[in-house]
Amino acid sequence: MNAANANRRTAGRGQAGEAAPAPLPRSRAELLALHRELRHRRDAAPLGSRERAEAMAELGRVEVEVARVERAMDPPLV
Repeated sequence: MNAANANRRTAGRGQAGEAAPAPLPRSRAELLALHRELRHRRDAAPLGSRERAEAMAELGRVEVEVARVERAMDPPLV
């Protein structure tokens, strides 16, 4: 494998030494509470800051998990 292929394979995986994201709660109610907390953290951070970017990335993770939980409900929430 050449260096270009190695860079493409590792792109988007974070920096070396970076901690893995914390596991998300499993229940919809806990996820929504975490979502609310992350929105407050994002809104309190200065525009263009690393803190704001990290909160927005975490918000995306939570929203994907909420959608997964809602699709698994019987009947699914739409």
